[in-house]
Amino acid sequence: MSRRFDCSDSFERARGLHEAVSAVRRGELVVLPTDTVYGVGADAFSPEAVARLLEAKGRGRQMPSPVLVGTPADLDALADGLPQRARDLMDAFWPGGLTLVARHQPSLEWDLGETNGTVAVRMPAHPVALDLLAETGPLAVSSANLTGHPSPQDNDAAQGMLGEQVAVYLDAGPTPASVPSSIVDITGTAPVLLRAGAISADRLRKVVPDLEER
Repeated sequence: MSRRFDCSDSFERARGLHEAVSAVRRGELVVLPTDTVYGVGADAFSPEAVARLLEAKGRGRQMPSPVLVGTPADLDALADGLPQRARDLMDAFWPGGLTLVARHQPSLEWDLGETNGTVAVRMPAHPVALDLLAETGPLAVSSANLTGHPSPQDNDAAQGMLGEQVAVYLDAGPTPASVPSSIVDITGTAPVLLRAGAISADRLRKVVPDLEER
C-alpha cells in the first residue's frame, strides 16, 4: 500500500524522507517534488527499479530516464570528460531547471534505457528533493505522469495517475513552475539545446554563446 507524507510538517517530512530512502533501497518507486514538476524516482543503479519506473509511466526503453543528483560534484562521478562549458552551465544554473546530456562513465553498471552511452543529469532546486538525494545518491527520475498526460504540479495529480505503483509519495504542495527543465547536449563540439524549457535560449547563450538549437 502506498504511503503519503505531508512535507509541510517537519515531523511528517522526516518520516517521509526516511520511508522514501528505505523504499528506494528496496527497489521501489517514490514520488518527489522538484522545482519544475513532481517526479517519480528509483535507484539509478538498479536495472529492475528503473524498469519498474518506465513500466509505471507506460514508457519504453527508447525514452530513457534522466538522473537527478544532489550536488554538482555528483556529475563528475557519472559523466566522462566533462567540457569546461558544462561546468560553466552548472555554475550558472544549478541547482535549477537545466538538464545536461553528457557521456556517462563507461565503468558504470546501470541500465536507464536506450541512452547510446549518454546520461541526462539535473540538480533540482527543491529542498525536499535535495534532502532525499543526499541520502540515496543519484536517482533515475522522470515526471510523475503517465506518458502522454500532463506533467503533475501537485501530489494529487501524480497519485491519480500512478496510484499503488508508487511506494511513497512526498507531498510538498504545488511545485513552483509547470515548465519542464531545458535540456542541453554537451557531448559534441558545440552545446545543443534539445528542449526549450525553464531556462531560455537567450539566458543559456549568455554562458555558452555558441549554443545551437535543434
